[in-house]
Amino acid sequence: MSVIVKRSIEIAGHRTSVTLEDAFWNALREIADARGQTLRALIAEVDARRGRNNLSSAIRLFVLDYYRAASGKTGRV
Repeated sequence: MSVIVKRSIEIAGHRTSVTLEDAFWNALREIADARGQTLRALIAEVDARRGRNNLSSAIRLFVLDYYRAASGKTGRV
């Protein structure tokens, strides 16, 4: 079981928090590393594309889509 943790981050000059399971947080770090990005830069990218969706939900969907695309499944990445 993955623990859900609330983390505080800074995006576009303002502080916000995201509540994510450790599995999603770790996957997000792996994706940032694979892309040669900082975690902050990747979260800012997700934030910029999320529209009105909750940031935590947008991150989960981004991670899901990333791994779907990597496995050859259809995704939005």
